[in-house]
Amino acid sequence: MKCGHCLIEFHPTEESYYLGADSEGNWALQKYICPSCKRMNLWLIRGDLENSENVLKIKEIHHKSQIMPKTINRQPCPLEVPPSIAEDYNEACLVLSDSPKASAALSRRCLQNLLRDAGSLRHTNDLNDEIQKVLDSHTLPTYISSAIDSVRNVGNFAAHPIKCKNTGEILPVDPEEAEWTLDVLESLFDFYYVQPKKLKEKRAKLDGKLARAGKRPMK
Repeated sequence: MKCGHCLIEFHPTEESYYLGADSEGNWALQKYICPSCKRMNLWLIRGDLENSENVLKIKEIHHKSQIMPKTINRQPCPLEVPPSIAEDYNEACLVLSDSPKASAALSRRCLQNLLRDAGSLRHTNDLNDEIQKVLDSHTLPTYISSAIDSVRNVGNFAAHPIKCKNTGEILPVDPEEAEWTLDVLESLFDFYYVQPKKLKEKRAKLDGKLARAGKRPMK
């Protein structure tokens, strides 16, 4: 897992504490200590839990939310990304642990706006259709095309009857699916915004060197 404080990956060794039961079910607290920054990561879980002789057995988890730190547990959105797109991405990251469904809805809207901005697509109000237009353009590396295509399977979005009316519709989504959509967005940010800017800066430096040497800039 990734530490919510320092964002360094580590192999978790958890400690679980039974809290009790209410009308919703059995609750417990999971604690992880990051070996790098030595700080706590706390998660509240609800599920099929068995507490016998002070030994907690977790059979199945129905709900899990991070309660400390309450922060975006991912790398910051690149500065090259337009603010309107970055805003949806950051919010999708922030609500991921509390509501994967809401996170996925924000991510889909972020993806649609990104494809329109970077891909110069004609607006159709149908994310499924706009994804297909990008795939048919063959302008993306295969690994990114495959990743974007998989977003249509998150929450079975492509098969949803109102997909063309509201990309922000809240659909049943697994936490892993919601996180995958954020991973796809990160790859697209790098492809559409970060790498072109880096290449442009390198090209400008090279042209500057050529100019100082009395040579023409590269064509």
